[in-house]
Amino acid sequence: MRVGVPKEIKNHEYRVGLTPGAVREYVAHGHEVLVQAGAGLGIAASDDVYRAAGAEIVDTAQEVFACAQMIVKVKEPQPSEWVQLRDDQILFTYLHLAPDPEQAKGLMASGVTAVAYETVTDARGQLPLLAPMSEVAGRLSIEAAGHALKAPNGGRGVLLGGVPGVQPGRVVVLGGGVVGTHAARMAVGLGAEVTIIDRSIPRLRELDELFAGRVRTRVSTLESIEQEIAEADAVIGAVLIPGASAPKLVTRPMLAHMKPRAVLVDVAIDQGGCFETSHATTHAEPTYEVDGVIHYCVANMPGAVPLTSSHALNNATLPYGLALADKGYAACEENPGLMEGLNVRGGKIVNKVVADALA
Repeated sequence: MRVGVPKEIKNHEYRVGLTPGAVREYVAHGHEVLVQAGAGLGIAASDDVYRAAGAEIVDTAQEVFACAQMIVKVKEPQPSEWVQLRDDQILFTYLHLAPDPEQAKGLMASGVTAVAYETVTDARGQLPLLAPMSEVAGRLSIEAAGHALKAPNGGRGVLLGGVPGVQPGRVVVLGGGVVGTHAARMAVGLGAEVTIIDRSIPRLRELDELFAGRVRTRVSTLESIEQEIAEADAVIGAVLIPGASAPKLVTRPMLAHMKPRAVLVDVAIDQGGCFETSHATTHAEPTYEVDGVIHYCVANMPGAVPLTSSHALNNATLPYGLALADKGYAACEENPGLMEGLNVRGGKIVNKVVADALA
């Protein structure tokens, strides 16, 4: 199969769909790989490095889309990209369709077979292709919160770890999954006071054991969320319902009870966000203020560390991508987890959760 890798064009997105190491694997499987010139510059991989790995370098994205039978990307296709897709192509990338009906319409109109990283499952029902970016985003969320809390950036002027004799910052993490666990790990490491809120008592037990009592855990209720965010310096939104829009756990009226210039970091923004007042931002302008509370809602947080993110992503996606390149759509029929990743085919949304979210 002819596999194409266009350069990412979303604002401040520096990741790449295939690393040179991944290209070598595709070529070893007998596939041709077309890489747009400059696609790997964000991970310090020149066109010559890709050529050495066996790729053919083409000048434009148009050439990639026109010639490739399978497109491998990182972020969801932008309008200028989805109009170039065809019904005889496979698209393998993050899609996050639930909060993006326009993209859904564009993909349906193209007829493309679109497999979304974020809904592929493994034998345990986990999300193996979402996990590496969730790990990165969870860790980055604490860095983002610490940066936004600095007074020159509009924040409260709080150092999350504090210093001897001074109370540390308070961090509330909404959601105890992959993002929330890694956010808590970073915050605890800095010395912050951390509370994790989750609706699963078994998961809270696991987290209590994992952190050996260094975090507080609370069951998710309106009351617990209201109480905890009122005392927080930073709140990390880390909830996930696979394929569906994120629930709005923090409403606008709740902001009135928060500390002035506290920070909300919405890692769930790709799925519409879990704060009522969230809207997607970019690395160019990452924050905005609502009712005296700073919001950080960058929709591609891992794009800020593309070298780490691209290699972590490729480590996870490679076996699935090779299966698609080797067998085409039949790979989905043979692998139930890959079939869960199938979002669009034949002009229709075929993932039920995604379809219900868009209804």
